[in-house]
Amino acid sequence: MTIRRLPNETVNRIAAGEVVERPASAVKELVENALDAGARRIEIQADNGGLTRILVADDGCGLSPSDLSLAVERHATSKLVPDDQGEWDLLHILTLGFRGEALPSIGSVSRLTLSSRAKGASDAFALSVEGGAVGAVQPSAFPGPHGARVEVRDLFYATPARLKFMKSERSEAMAIAEEIKRQAMAHEDAAFSLDLDGRRSLRLAAEVKGDQGRLARLAAILGSEFEANALLLNQEREGVRLSGFAGLPTYSRGNSAHQYLFVNGRPVRDRLLQGALRAAYADFLARDRHPTAALYLDLDPTLVDVNVHPAKAEVRFRDPNLVRGLIIGALRHALAGAGHRASTTAADAALSGFRPGYSGYVAPASAAGFSAWQSGGWTPAPPRPMTGSLPGLSEPTARVESHAPQAQADQYDPIDRPLGAARAQVHETYIVAQTRDSMILVDQHAAHERLVYERMKAEMAAGGVMRQTLLLPEVVDLDPAEAERVLARADELAALGLVIEAFGPGAILVRETPAMLGETYVHGLIRDIADDLAENGQALALSERLADVCSTMACHGSVRAGRRLNATEMNALLRQMEATPHSGQCNHGRPTYVELKLADIEKLFGRR
Repeated sequence: MTIRRLPNETVNRIAAGEVVERPASAVKELVENALDAGARRIEIQADNGGLTRILVADDGCGLSPSDLSLAVERHATSKLVPDDQGEWDLLHILTLGFRGEALPSIGSVSRLTLSSRAKGASDAFALSVEGGAVGAVQPSAFPGPHGARVEVRDLFYATPARLKFMKSERSEAMAIAEEIKRQAMAHEDAAFSLDLDGRRSLRLAAEVKGDQGRLARLAAILGSEFEANALLLNQEREGVRLSGFAGLPTYSRGNSAHQYLFVNGRPVRDRLLQGALRAAYADFLARDRHPTAALYLDLDPTLVDVNVHPAKAEVRFRDPNLVRGLIIGALRHALAGAGHRASTTAADAALSGFRPGYSGYVAPASAAGFSAWQSGGWTPAPPRPMTGSLPGLSEPTARVESHAPQAQADQYDPIDRPLGAARAQVHETYIVAQTRDSMILVDQHAAHERLVYERMKAEMAAGGVMRQTLLLPEVVDLDPAEAERVLARADELAALGLVIEAFGPGAILVRETPAMLGETYVHGLIRDIADDLAENGQALALSERLADVCSTMACHGSVRAGRRLNATEMNALLRQMEATPHSGQCNHGRPTYVELKLADIEKLFGRR
């Protein structure tokens, strides 16, 4: 077999297939070039999903005429500098780009025009690349004092086969918009504008760098509801700093599309994030619900390898366990600090239910029905036929505490407490409380279930998990690599009541299991743990099974719907909720209470 040297044009097209997968990939590379050039204002235009035309203009430092020619050569970059010994360090990357592949790759499959005026220069210059053929540098007009403009026309015209794999123009345009949003979330101090097919799609003004500006940028992209329901994160461990915002458990989504991770200002996709979020929110969300989060990791460049993917979309951490532990710890700390706080979307949904013509809301009664829960509220129920008088008004279902002598003797009125003073119990299920400026509705069973669950967790943590010794220890056969991963976590599993030890190559001997699990299928449990460790680095299977048992026990041991409570009992429940972390949501992420502000109630009746 004869070995042949490929021509440069073919090499560039092969590289383009790795770097420029679709129009959004080209936009990503060009925007990152602009940010590396110090741009504080970036304008993007795309026509027909970016396949016909892409324009990226910035106000960065610009390029000199000699740099223009080098910019379209493969592996020519301004972002890597040799050290005093002439060594090129690929493990100390301080910029978003560094491979020197973007512009030549794009130019090899399209018609590219690059124009620029360097900062401090009076003249501007441009060059063109068509299907890999580079033209001469020529004087050019340029609208700004400095910066660069990259126009890409007829993307993939030189590789027609690639066009067959493109999605619809609308899908490609949406991918471009999503990419710009991710870049804008990573760099809140830069202004972004995006026009799709001549129509304004996105306008984001530059924000102040820091937590305040970052939250404002996230609110502009993810919506004001995220801002109202976000928890601030700011933790550091062994030189790795985590900042950002995560949503309350009751502000959850049906998929993981609203989970973002940024490493040293670079948007990345990493399974580590999903596993860490799942572990941190395991006590608060059903399996089919997903938290929202935008997490920012800042660490020494030598602790992360960004050169593992041609498009730089993935990274590899030197110590992934450190990063995972930091994310889980910071999220749990923020969730604990939220106390009894619940999302504002629950109140918005309740107020919508009172408006004329609205059919109302139905909350799922169990975790199995929780899939009906939608972001920001419940699924609307079908209209109920109106026959006779309105249900609830002609029946004595509401129970209000009478002013008995015992109640009158108690002069303390907790109306100034966060959850206020209990005023009534409705349908022997819901507590109505009053604060100075709001009315609060509490689901007594869901609230007390959470309180019992938190108490059981605290007792389990203090006394450890009770174990039961197997009469005959069971041997579980695994792949040697899987067995090694599981055995490496033997101490962690023992703290959860599962005692294991090695039993030859690829085999694990199970001696004790958690008592609260009762009779359990040991082989399935060990295999689930091995799968979790391979995917998430955490033994979530065992933790979640224990949590499910605690949740079931808490459900049966809590105040049931239909039980009448007196004023003292209702107020005691409210005070316990205020003092217990996570009491704003039940064990499946549903709100335990809804707060209706007096101003909003007055609007319903046209009083303001």
